Amino acid sequence: MTPRRATILEYLIIIGFALVPLLVTFPYRVNIFLSWEGAYRLSQGQVPYRDFGTPLGFGYWLVPALFFKLLGPQLISLVKAQVVLNIIGGLAFRSILKSLQVPTGTRILSVLLYVLSYSFMNFWPWYNNTVIIYQLTGMAFLLCGISRTGKWKWAQLFAAAFFTFLSFFTKQDGGGLALLLCLALLAYHSLHEKRWQKLAAFIGFYIIVACAFILPFVPHGFGYWFNHGQPPHNSRLSVKDFADELLNASQWLKFYFLLIVLLLIPGLRDWRGLWANKTRMLFLLVTLGILVEAALFQVTSYTPPDNNIFFHSFAFAFILTMMGEMLQLKMETPKAFFASALLILLWWSGSYYKYIDRILERVLPSPPETVQGGENVVSRRNFMIDTDTTDVPSSQWIFSDLPEFKKIYMPPSTVHGIERLMAMPEIKSKRGGVDLLNLTELTPLDHAIGYKLETGHQIPLWHHLGVGMFNRQLADYAAKIRQKKYDVVLYEYAPTLNNFFPFALRDELKQHYRQVDTFLAPRRPTNATIEVYVR
Repeated sequence: MTPRRATILEYLIIIGFALVPLLVTFPYRVNIFLSWEGAYRLSQGQVPYRDFGTPLGFGYWLVPALFFKLLGPQLISLVKAQVVLNIIGGLAFRSILKSLQVPTGTRILSVLLYVLSYSFMNFWPWYNNTVIIYQLTGMAFLLCGISRTGKWKWAQLFAAAFFTFLSFFTKQDGGGLALLLCLALLAYHSLHEKRWQKLAAFIGFYIIVACAFILPFVPHGFGYWFNHGQPPHNSRLSVKDFADELLNASQWLKFYFLLIVLLLIPGLRDWRGLWANKTRMLFLLVTLGILVEAALFQVTSYTPPDNNIFFHSFAFAFILTMMGEMLQLKMETPKAFFASALLILLWWSGSYYKYIDRILERVLPSPPETVQGGENVVSRRNFMIDTDTTDVPSSQWIFSDLPEFKKIYMPPSTVHGIERLMAMPEIKSKRGGVDLLNLTELTPLDHAIGYKLETGHQIPLWHHLGVGMFNRQLADYAAKIRQKKYDVVLYEYAPTLNNFFPFALRDELKQHYRQVDTFLAPRRPTNATIEVYVR
C-alpha cells in the first residue's frame, strides 16, 4: 500500500464515520442541556464567571458556541460541532501514530479501531469527550515538536501547550493527567537528548497560556467556581474508589497491561538498548500513560461509565506493532489488512449495529409473544415483567415544531407540554419579556421563548446541587422564589437523582407559587417530570 493510498484511506475512515450523524435523527440526549446552555450563553456574548459561574473552564463550549453563532442555537448544531471535533480527534490520533513511526498497516487499523471504539459513539459534545480530543491534539503537536526537526518546532510546542491547557480548561481531571503525560514525554526526551530547552519552553508556554485564560476572570469570582477539591467543591480523589475500580473491574485495562509486559520481556533483557531507542520509548510512555490515565479517569469522571474507552486504540497499536516485529507480520499486505479490518469490525460491531438494527426491525420483526391457541411464549424479550407504567418507548417519541428541537424527537407528553407552555398567557402576552426561571433540562426553551437570561457571577450555568451550583446559589434562588420574583418557574422533578435540580427549591415553589401544568421530561427512561409554576 502506497503512502498516498494509506493517507486517503485514513482520511476516508476518519471523515466518513464522523459525517454519519448528519444523516440521522436523534432522541433528546440526557444532560445535553449543559452543552446547549454554555454554548448559547457564549454565543450571546456573555462572559464566563462574570455573567455565569461554572466549576469547569469554558474550553468545552468554544466549538459549540462557534457553531451556534454560525448556524443558530439549535440542538442539531451541537451534533454538527461534534462532527468537527471527531474529525480533529481522529486526525490528531493519526498524527500521534505517525510521529511514533507505527507501520502503515497497523496505523490504519488503529485509526479504524479509534473511530469505532471511541469517536463514532460520541455524537454530542460532552466535556468528558472534549477534554480527550484537546489532549490528543496537544500530544500530536508535542510529538511533532520533539520527534521531528524543522523550523516549526517552537510553534508546535506552543500549540502543544495551548491545547494541553485547553484540555485542563475543559475538565480538570483529564486535563491535569494530560499535562502530566506531556511532561513525562518531555522529561524522557530531555534526558535522552541531554537538552532541556524544549521542556522549559513547553512549561513556559503553558504558563503564558494559563495566565491569558485565567487572569482576566480572577476579579469575577474565578477562584470560587474553579477551586475543585476545596469548599464549596468536594474532592473525587479516594484511594478506596481507585482500588475498587481497578481490582474489581477494569478487565480490558489489566489485560492490555499484561500483554504489554509480556511483549516487553525480550526488550527488558537489554533495557539500555530500550532506553536508547527514542521512538520505542516514547511509544511505550504514551501507551502506558494513556492506560494509567484511563484507570484514574474512570473514577474521577464516573458517568457515563464508558468515558475512558479512548485507551483501546493506543494499546492495540502498541501491541500489534510489537507482535508484528516479533512474528514478522506485514499488515500492509491486502490479505492481512482486510482480514484484520473485518475482525475489528466484528469486535466493535456494537458501535454501528444500532443503525442496522433499525432496518432489521422492519425487515425481520420480533416474533409474536403468543402462538396459535393462545399459549404464552416466554422469550428473552418478555421473561421479565416491566412494572414501570410511566416509561414511554423511544419508538413512540415525536418531533416538536420548534426550530430549536429540529431533528430531535421527545416523548409526546414533553412535546405537548412545550406547546401548552408556549401558549400560556404569561408567555405569549409578554413576547419574550417574561421573567422566567428554567430549572429543567429543556434549556433550548431559553431561545424559543426569548426571555432575558439572568446574569451575574452568582448565577450558575446549570443547577445540579453540589456539582454545578452550591449552597450560596441555592439560598439566593430560594429567596427570589419567596419574594415571587419570577412570573413563571419551570422545575424538573427527578426523584431518583440526588438533587439533580435542588429539591429544596421545589418545596419553596409548592409554598409560594401555583402549579398549573406537568409533563414528562425528555429522559430515557421517562422517570422525571417537568412542573410549571406561576405566581
